[in-house]
Amino acid sequence: MTCASECSSAIQLKTLVRDATERLRAAGVEEARLDAELLMAFAAGVARERLLTDAIVLDDSLRERYTSLIDLRAARMPLAYILGRREFYSLELQVSHQVLIPRPETETLVATALSYLAGGRAERLIDLGTGSGAIALAIAVNAPNAKIVATDISEDALAIAARNAARLGVGARVEFRHADCWMVIDGGDPLGRFDLIVANPPYIREDEIGSLAPEIRDFEPRLALAGGADGLAYYRRIAADAKSHLTTAGSLIVEVGQGQAGDIAAIFLASGLHEIMLVNDLAGIPRVVQAHSS
Repeated sequence: MTCASECSSAIQLKTLVRDATERLRAAGVEEARLDAELLMAFAAGVARERLLTDAIVLDDSLRERYTSLIDLRAARMPLAYILGRREFYSLELQVSHQVLIPRPETETLVATALSYLAGGRAERLIDLGTGSGAIALAIAVNAPNAKIVATDISEDALAIAARNAARLGVGARVEFRHADCWMVIDGGDPLGRFDLIVANPPYIREDEIGSLAPEIRDFEPRLALAGGADGLAYYRRIAADAKSHLTTAGSLIVEVGQGQAGDIAAIFLASGLHEIMLVNDLAGIPRVVQAHSS
């Protein structure tokens, strides 16, 4: 390729990305430029950092791929679903529309769980509603002595989580179970007792779902979002049988929505749990509630 053709290709690439950015911005995408660049890198099969240094050939095939990707993002499909991956706790996880996209605030839950595990007080733990496996796998990678059970009501989600576990090399230490909260669906043994229970339950109120961003409202699984009329239904289900599934001095750690921490703490206290602790996320919002069995 000659210098002239390389320069021409680079100019065309910049023009494509600029036009895509304008289209995404008009569609209401917040980080339009970043998303346009990431999607071009994805279409071209290169890292974003190499977009301007690689001699990318802008043939008709690449243009068509890029246009199709921009069409999806302009329709507000989440970037993570288009790329098929999302980084969480420095791990790359496969995601699809069958699972909730892992959020940065959920890393507060993982950090709280790892801090608890570092005290040597727990070996066996369960992640209720594992989705992509984000919480369970982040713990497995960073706490190699932990024995983990990860459950979900969705078999599709369990399949994705199992693939993530295998790719991260922790598949042998995580057991995946088909279950709805404490109710086993897969015909196997009851879930038993654990030193630590973690969960990021659905906590969006039913009347709030319609006002969510299109990326969430129209694409993420409603089952992983809807928490009942007041957003607290799943917390009540967890709390109802938490003590019978916790070992002596065991701990329950859950993520909560903004403004929900006090109500969930009260639910846990009413169920007989003790030593309630609230943990703030990086934005200073109470994001995690921790309770103990005794």
